[in-house]
This record gives sequence, structure tokens and C-alpha cells, in this order.
Amino acid sequence: MEPPQDVFGRTFVEVMSEKYSPENFPVRRGPGIGVVVVPITFPQGSPMKDRLNLPSILVLTGCGINRAGDQAEIAAFCAHVIELDLSHNKLQDWQEISKIVSNIPNLEFLNLSSNPLGGMTLEPRWAECFSRVRRLVFNNTQVSWDTLLLLTRETTELEELFLCLNDLRLLHITDNSLKDWAEVRKFGSMFPSLDTLIMANNNLASIEDSKDILLRLFPKLRSINLHNSGLNRWEDIEKLNFFPRLEEVRLQGIPLLQTYTNTEQRSLMVAHVVTDSEREDAERFFIRYHLDYPEEELPYRYHSLVTKYGKLEPLAEIDLRPRCRAEVEVHCEEKVEQLSIRLDQTVAELKKQLTTVVQLSTSSMRIYYIDKCSAFGPEEMKYNTRALHSYSIQDGDEILVVPKTKLKAGVQLPK
Repeated sequence: MEPPQDVFGRTFVEVMSEKYSPENFPVRRGPGIGVVVVPITFPQGSPMKDRLNLPSILVLTGCGINRAGDQAEIAAFCAHVIELDLSHNKLQDWQEISKIVSNIPNLEFLNLSSNPLGGMTLEPRWAECFSRVRRLVFNNTQVSWDTLLLLTRETTELEELFLCLNDLRLLHITDNSLKDWAEVRKFGSMFPSLDTLIMANNNLASIEDSKDILLRLFPKLRSINLHNSGLNRWEDIEKLNFFPRLEEVRLQGIPLLQTYTNTEQRSLMVAHVVTDSEREDAERFFIRYHLDYPEEELPYRYHSLVTKYGKLEPLAEIDLRPRCRAEVEVHCEEKVEQLSIRLDQTVAELKKQLTTVVQLSTSSMRIYYIDKCSAFGPEEMKYNTRALHSYSIQDGDEILVVPKTKLKAGVQLPK
């Protein structure tokens, strides 16, 4: 005795024929209830009835479906179908799924939740038939990330994608016009295993949940990217500390940081959200940065850091930037002039500047640097490509210009 057919699964065509036959699904009045479909011809041996009462929304959940069946019959009966729910079936072959989808030309919604799709490979040629679908549901399917990437490339009109209970670890939703934190909150409940969340170039303006909610929302989140979002309050940045495993935060291009220098941005951000070897320096910077703020404008983080380090004194202002210019005396024979020179230029460029001062061409002069604080004599500046800052020239030092004709005559340089 052969085992019942249900042991091996059933075809989409068989289940549709059974559920929507006139005996099981009579036509009733009212919009969207049922459409009588009478195909022109049937293939020989077809299990289909002479007509089906098919609504535009087909619900075939938990029916043991694992394959498509005859594609001509699907095409004959499903031309008007716009939504299809195949959740809780046994579909695991993407080729069989594509046979169903490719023969429903107006399909906009497809639910494949709780079908065993984990580890199944989707070929690009099978993915093309999903191009018209606007909403896809893959909850609890264990569908692979590679498959999702392929599908999203093909579904150019896709508006909604549901992936709950799929052990998803990376979610990339850049450029999706997200504005409301309530939408982001959904990701936390849908993807409890999420490790990386990339939400760059969205319009998210604030993080609205309390500490207690955020502690539970993303229990495994390690990295979050909020580049070019709309965050503009330090309170929102501080809330990122409540994600229990967060290690990496990316926040370039947010309105909050636009008024700060790069150094201030990094130090203030580290003090708020980063845990690494830079934290102490950044936290101390954070305290000093807010020393002159009115009490009512001090962020909460300031008070917790003062408890940790105490109130710190301002650091002495020391300018360690390389000098850009120096005021020097130019001596040429009996002539002495004050001259401001750029220290980022070369010796050759300095000679050109001096031509208008001493009325000599560059080829007819030799120049010497005299450090007024040094016991050593003049140092000839004979390498045209050497930068002036390498001589450590300071204000008040001297540049000696000697015509080459004088050197030939045996003129002695000052010591």
C-alpha cells in the first residue's frame, strides 16, 4: 500500500484546486470575495475543476505545499491574484517557488514565513520573477543573507521586507528615509541576534526610548552606524551607552557636531560613548570643555565625570602648531630691512622674494642664516629645495645677502 501523498507534500495546484473549488468556496456577493475563473482548456489529466472561485488574495497556509505543480494551470487561474500567503508550508526549493511566482503576473505581496529555506540556494535566473513584488515576508525561514541581497537587487519596487526570527546579525538600511525611532525599535524585537546595524543617510532625529527599554532592545548589538542622521542632542548620544554590548559608534555628518572642530568632535564623542584606551583623556577633556557652561546647561554626563575625576583646572594653552611666518632682518651690504617670510617656502623661493629687497638676481646672490641666539656664525643656505622651517628660524633672526662679486673680492663674513 502506497503512503498517503501528504507524507511527501502537495503541489500548489492541488491545494488551490481543493480549497477554491465551488464546493468548498462558493461565490458570495461582496468585493474581493471570489472571482469565477474558467480556463479555456485543461491539460490532459489535470486535477483542476472546470472552474474555481478564486479571490485576488490567496491564503494557503499550513497545507503541506512543497512544489508548484503544472505551471500552465497556475497561469490559467492566477492572472488576477495580487496577494499570496504560503506561510507554514514545506517549500524549500527556490526553483519551485519561482515557478509559482513567475506565473502570477500581478503579484504584489508574498508571504513565505515558516518555510524551511535555510541553506537553500537561489539562482539569479529564478530571482528575476520577483521583480514586481512590493512586499516580501520571510519570517522564521532562516533565509541566507546572500539570498536576501540577490532578491533585493531584483525586486526594484520592493517597499516592505519582513525578516523576523531569522538569527540575522547584520542589517544594512542606508538611504531609507527613516525618521521615527519607533521604526528602529521594531528591528530590536525582530532581530534579537543583531550584531551590526547600518542606518547611514536616514533622517532619524532622536532616540526616544528610556534606559530600561534600550537595555533590552538590542541585547547583542556591537556596532551601529548613524552617519548623516538628524541627531542633534547630546542626550540622544548618551543613550547609546545603554546598549549593553555596543563597542563601535559611527556618527559623522550629524547636525550636533557641525559646530565643533575635528578634535572637539572626537574627544566629546569618545567621552560620551566609547570604551577604549582613549576614554580617560577624552573624559577629562569633556569636563574642561564644559567648565564655563551655566549650571542649567551642563549635560548629565558632566556631573557623572566630575564625580569620577573631580573638578579639573583648565590646561595651559600651548600652541604646538608649526610656525607659519617669521619677522627677520635682511642685511645686504649697508642696507637693513625688516621682512616677513613664509617658513613653508624653500630657499629658492626665498631668494626670489629677496630680489626686490636687495635689487640682485637670484643667480648673483648667496644667502646666509644668522641665529641671534646661537654662538655659531652664519649658515649658508645653499640647498635651493630645503624648506625654511628646517632652519628653525625665529622672529628677530637675520638673513645675510652677499653679492657673489663681493665674495670674489675677499669680503669677510661676520662671525
